[in-house]
Amino acid sequence: MRKFVGMIVILAFMAFYIFVAATIGGMLSDAPVWIQIPYFAIAGILWALPLRPVFVWVNKSGAKD
Repeated sequence: MRKFVGMIVILAFMAFYIFVAATIGGMLSDAPVWIQIPYFAIAGILWALPLRPVFVWVNKSGAKD
């Protein structure tokens, strides 16, 4: 059950994160490349930080899994 709940949380967060990141990225379409490259590099990595506790929780061994 823990893996199923974790999957739902991860998918919901990723849908929201992708929407926000793509919206901001669309606003940067006219920005210089030296602004776009760091934004997309950071946005491509940053999603994992808020999900780390979920990954740890899902992989935690429990007696009732």
